[in-house]
Amino acid sequence: MVLEKVKNILAEQFDVEEDSITAETNLQEDLGADSLDVVDLLMSIEDEFETEIPDEEVENIHTVGDLVSYIEANS
Repeated sequence: MVLEKVKNILAEQFDVEEDSITAETNLQEDLGADSLDVVDLLMSIEDEFETEIPDEEVENIHTVGDLVSYIEANS
């Protein structure tokens, strides 16, 4: 369920097909996210899941799977 919500948010923000996003999708390489895109994405994720992702954790989040794992462990 977390993966589906994250995929939905990513599809909207990056204007890509939700079906093309997998747990292995790299946020920067596959979706072309720059640092500002990542900040916007994380704000949307934090709002959706009512959690906060500290800056030091952001450095460890590279793929959709990393993001989902963090959300599941911390919300």
